[in-house]
Amino acid sequence: MKEYVKPIDEMVGELAPREQAEVRDFVEFLLAKERSKPRGAPRFEWAGALKPMREEYTSVDLQHEIARMRSEVE
Repeated sequence: MKEYVKPIDEMVGELAPREQAEVRDFVEFLLAKERSKPRGAPRFEWAGALKPMREEYTSVDLQHEIARMRSEVE
C-alpha cells in the first residue's frame, strides 16, 4: 500500500471546490457501503460462560446487579 506524506484533509483542501464536492460524494458513498455490509449471524460464543456461577446467582440477581452498575455510571 502506498504511503502518503500529506494528511488527506490537507490534500483535499488543495482541490478546487468542485473536486472537493466529488471527494465528499465519494467518501459518503464509501461510508454508506461500509454501513450496509452484512454483519453475519450472531455467534453466541459467550453462551454458557456463566454456567459455573449458576448456584451462586439467579438471573434476577444478575439483572439487579446490572441495573446497579448502570445507575453508578449515569
